Amino acid sequence: MNNTAKYICELLYRYECVILPGFGAFLTRRQPATIQESSATFYPPKKLISFNKQLQNNDGLLANYIASAENISYTDALAKIQRFVLSLNEKISSGQRIELDKIGIFYTSVENTLQFEPLQDENYLTEAFGLSSFSSPVITREVLKEEVEALEESTPLTFTPEKRNAKPYLQYAAAAAIVFGMFGYLGLQKVSNNTISYNNSELKKANEEIESKIQEATFEISNPLPAIDLTLTKEEDITSNTQTTLEEGKFFIVAGAYRIADNANKKVQKLKAAGFTNAHVIGVNKYGLHQVAYENYQDRLEARQALAKIKNEQNGSAWLLIRN
Repeated sequence: MNNTAKYICELLYRYECVILPGFGAFLTRRQPATIQESSATFYPPKKLISFNKQLQNNDGLLANYIASAENISYTDALAKIQRFVLSLNEKISSGQRIELDKIGIFYTSVENTLQFEPLQDENYLTEAFGLSSFSSPVITREVLKEEVEALEESTPLTFTPEKRNAKPYLQYAAAAAIVFGMFGYLGLQKVSNNTISYNNSELKKANEEIESKIQEATFEISNPLPAIDLTLTKEEDITSNTQTTLEEGKFFIVAGAYRIADNANKKVQKLKAAGFTNAHVIGVNKYGLHQVAYENYQDRLEARQALAKIKNEQNGSAWLLIRN
């Protein structure tokens, strides 16, 4: 049994974009709570679903989720997705209307273009869990202005001020309370200012100590490579490579960061030997570490897809660096 549609439905609760490789992408956007005045019906906030046929490249999200849910390999999950997409295309090309449970309906128009009609019953916004639409009767307000005016004319209201015996000692007690309150407020204000100043000073010292520890930190490799003889690369080469990379793209897939420049160059050579011909050093960060990248890209979506592939096949700790 192919449960691909069920897994897409589950992912739509957590992500704004779920790509069905070879078919298209399901996108969600938040819609605030609305009121339909004609029927006096209130609708809770929700996620609206749309479909984009242009986004078909595999980003690994759906395949990894299926592999984890069914305890199968990533390759078997991709094969399962391909069979599901093939079945959808065959049914749609034959003119059938295909309904994906809790997602929407696919069909072809008279112009032979693929159309998508989302279902409105399911709310994928987790913040609105348990909320449903409801109708409220229109509130009517009766204006009784004339009756109220007539009643006031017939029975006018009078107010008689109450006379009280003056007690002078209460005035002195109130004045004393105000004076003591002002002194107490000023004292609390001074204590609060001293506390804030002390906290800011201690926070500054802590940040300086952390920065110093990071600058003095060393990085150890649990499985070091055997010692080999290499020709040292000059600092000019690293600087040149860094400048070239900055001009090529703004999205970098980082493989690691090294305190010693020679170690960074060794990592570059190792990545190139593994098939990443564009691996290079992308410069030194604010902690004095030389960063090494697998590749750089101009397009964010292309960079994310490459990162997912590298994390799945090469290095689970790889991450994406974005430079303006």
